[in-house]
Amino acid sequence: FGCGSSREHAPWALEDAGFRVILAPSFADIFRSNCGKIGLLCVALDEKTIRRIFEMIEADPSVVITVDLEEQRVHAPAIWELDEPFEIDQHTKHCLINGLDHIGLTLQHEADITAFEAHRPVFMPTVPAR
Repeated sequence: FGCGSSREHAPWALEDAGFRVILAPSFADIFRSNCGKIGLLCVALDEKTIRRIFEMIEADPSVVITVDLEEQRVHAPAIWELDEPFEIDQHTKHCLINGLDHIGLTLQHEADITAFEAHRPVFMPTVPAR
């Protein structure tokens, strides 16, 4: 999924359409990275499981499929007996669970940044105060 897209517009379009999770057999690395940066989770499951999910949806369009990021599992109601684990890198998982983008990650170190700026050597360039 997303193998032809290296721009942020593809994930933004999916996000704008209300998607929070994408299930597919594979993802292009840059697409997965761009999705993670905006809070969109990409879950790679084997092709057989993805086909099974499509069959579930075709049989019952109201079926509820739950993606549990903390437990790293995809669940469906007991009648479908779907309970699949998935892998995700821990940095992306941390950011998604805590709602952090690159700015949010940086601001977690705001006190250290402020302390550094207060004691920066005079030979280093300064940033004007706002």
